[in-house]
Amino acid sequence: MTVEELFLQSLRYRFRAIKKSGDGVLAQVDDNDIIWQSNPETNSIAIIVQHLHGNMLSRWTDFLTTDGDKPWRDRDREFESRRVTKAELLALWEEGWKLTFRAVDGLTEADLTRKVTIRGQELDVIDACMRNSGHSSQHVGQMIHIAKERRGNQWQTLSIAGGKLKEYRPKYKD
Repeated sequence: MTVEELFLQSLRYRFRAIKKSGDGVLAQVDDNDIIWQSNPETNSIAIIVQHLHGNMLSRWTDFLTTDGDKPWRDRDREFESRRVTKAELLALWEEGWKLTFRAVDGLTEADLTRKVTIRGQELDVIDACMRNSGHSSQHVGQMIHIAKERRGNQWQTLSIAGGKLKEYRPKYKD
């Protein structure tokens, strides 16, 4: 297997792992949890998902051929607090990931040496993918933190439970 094949395999796996963690959050929260903010300067789960949705649609639509910051994106609006239902939020979540997976799964080894543009900045495809993976992961981590705070002792861990490290046996690529 080539390094390029390994990279693409790992990239696809990691994006799916990020989504799986977010799915785990969204499965445990209710309509009130998703709009909760600890203060007006923080983001709710709903705001984070709205932002990720906008980011994914902008970045991954025509990823290889157009600037990743589309003129139709309204990034500021993504951060506006508004009342949404969990069902509405799940629809945004799934739409964004569907487009992400379509783009990432469509990448070839030859694409990895291409250049793409985001906000006028030229990036290698590998760097753009890693940048977006980190961005998505960071925001899903925020979602986990908020959900843990909201659910308290009802939270079901998405990783190794406290005190269970010795019993834990990693699965493929954990």
